[in-house]
Formats: sequence, structure tokens, C-alpha cells
Amino acid sequence: MPPRDNPTARQARLGAELKKLRIRAGKTAREAAGLFSTDQARISNIESGRLGISEERIRKLAVFYDCVDTALIEALCTIASEHRGQYWWDEYRGILAPSFLDVAEVEHHAKYLRYLQPVTFPGVFQIEDYARALFESVLPKLPANEVQARVDHRLRRQSILDRESPPDLEAIVHEAALRMRIGGRKIARKQLEHLIEVSERPDVMLRIIPFANESFINLTQTLLYAGGVVPQLDSAHLDNSFEGRFLDAAAELDKYRTLLDFAEQASLEPAESRSFIHHIAREL
Repeated sequence: MPPRDNPTARQARLGAELKKLRIRAGKTAREAAGLFSTDQARISNIESGRLGISEERIRKLAVFYDCVDTALIEALCTIASEHRGQYWWDEYRGILAPSFLDVAEVEHHAKYLRYLQPVTFPGVFQIEDYARALFESVLPKLPANEVQARVDHRLRRQSILDRESPPDLEAIVHEAALRMRIGGRKIARKQLEHLIEVSERPDVMLRIIPFANESFINLTQTLLYAGGVVPQLDSAHLDNSFEGRFLDAAAELDKYRTLLDFAEQASLEPAESRSFIHHIAREL
């Protein structure tokens, strides 16, 4: 099987974690290759996510790397057992850019989710008209079928909220997002009303950072922090108008957890946040 050109975020993460285990064990890629009587290039492709690896070989590597973290190894084996076409977002492969699919994939597998949103709402909270207005404002202008595909995909991401055991979800949104009249006054009001409704769910904690707050000004980009089934598989996704990227280095993850904690301290309590949203919705 030839190497993949575009591994998913999960496939790339599996490879990255195997590489971390190898380096921690003081082993070279050549030594790992010798374990399977293969070449170093194959190990490199596995560690970049471009080639898959069986559960049996992951367990064999774990022994070779002296890894006794059984929870991590089981989590890596679960990723290895996943296959293309297994999940709903695979229907959009070849239709939307891989980054759209990667976000849906990470949200689906997360144990908990934390969002920091400066001027829009998390995709899992967006109503159809709001999402459509966002995508129709993209420059250069998107063709109608691309807009529709993006809207459909965004709405389907919300299925994580309807699962029997949804992930715990915290969203910290700046007042600027509440004031933006995306799609016009009517759509903006409808979106705020939906936000209030969603915030009343037991698994959702929504907090607002008001303009009046003077301590938190780090609002340069959208942040998603996804908690893995084990802490080693946590990931952060940074998004802006031009690109999105996933981060998994321990220092980077610690930095963005700290940022989210600081944003939470600067925000209103959930009940107060709902009242705040309701007040702005009435102004519309």
C-alpha cells in the first residue's frame, strides 16, 4: 500500500505518539525498523501518519520501547483500528478540505472540549442561517455547492451534543461575538436565542467575556482544546481566516490550557452569561 498523501489528524497523531515513545526509549528509527525486518523509510512513514500500523505491531513496539502505560497503548490501538468510511465526515472527503474533516474527527473522539471564540460562536452552536451567512462572506466568493457542503458539514458536527454520553463542553465567547450582526438583525437574534437554549444543557458551560473586562485581551485567534481519552492525546486547534493547525507538544498544550483557564477567570459565570446574552438579544 502506498503512503497516504493526506493523513487525518488522528492518523498523524498516532504516528507522532509512536515517535515520542521511540525517542523517549532512546531508540533509532533504524532499530525500530529492524524489529519488523523492514526499512527505516517505513518507520518514518508510520511516524508521520502516512502509513498505518496494526494493533499487534503497536503492542510489540510498546514492549520494545519499555512503555508500561497500558491506557495510552490501548488508546493508540483504538486509533489504529479505525478505517476510512467508518464515520459520517468521510462522506465529505474530496468535497471539503481535509481541515474540515479533521476538526469533526477530533471533536467526535474528545472526552471534553474547550472553545475560546473572539468574534464568532463555536461551530457546534451555530444555526443554519448563521453558518450560511459566514460561509457566504468568504472571499473570494465560494460557489453555491461549496457553501452548502460547508453548512451541512457544520450542522452535522452538532451531533456530538445529541449522543447518549456527550463530551463535556465549555465555550468562552467574547461579547464582540454577541454584538456581531452576522446575517442581519433577525438571524443574529435567532442565533443568540439558540445560544441561550444550548447553554442550559447540563453538559454545556457557556461563559461570556464582556467588553468591560480589563484583564483579558488575548483574543487574536479561535482556539479549540480537545481532551483525549488519555491526557497524552490532548490536542489544541488554532484557527484563523487563512489556516488551521493542530498542536500536540506538551509545552504548547500547557500554554493553551493556561490561556483557557485565564479566560475562564475573566469571564462571567454561566447564569450571568445567559442573562447577558438575553439582554443583548432583546436589544436586537
